[in-house]
Amino acid sequence: MNKKLSFIAAFMGMLLGANLALAAQDIDVQEAQAMSKQGALLLDVRELGEYDEVHAPNVTLIPLGQLQSRLNEIARYKNQPIAVMCRSGRRSAKAAEILEEAGFSRVSNVSGGIMAWENAGLAVVRKQ
Repeated sequence: MNKKLSFIAAFMGMLLGANLALAAQDIDVQEAQAMSKQGALLLDVRELGEYDEVHAPNVTLIPLGQLQSRLNEIARYKNQPIAVMCRSGRRSAKAAEILEEAGFSRVSNVSGGIMAWENAGLAVVRKQ
């Protein structure tokens, strides 16, 4: 019985390890900005009103609720780096999960979202 339990525990650990390897990594706003400057997709998944108030330069807006139905718009980034952001990092984590499930292979979640971006003194676009 102990051998069986050891095998099951090892197998479950392997499965969990594989899932963790597939999970989007969290990156800070400086990493996200650097990725964007190098051609990565910077994807904002907030709602239009939030985006209109303040957003990062060169960001693409696709609200979280529309992401699944608009994946074709970003299909060219399937194997390219994508940094996903929202207000604080919660919605972008969900968006990263959706992207990974759809086969996007290089997805990162921007920790702290636009709030951290602004707090770090990075450039933003504000509503006029």
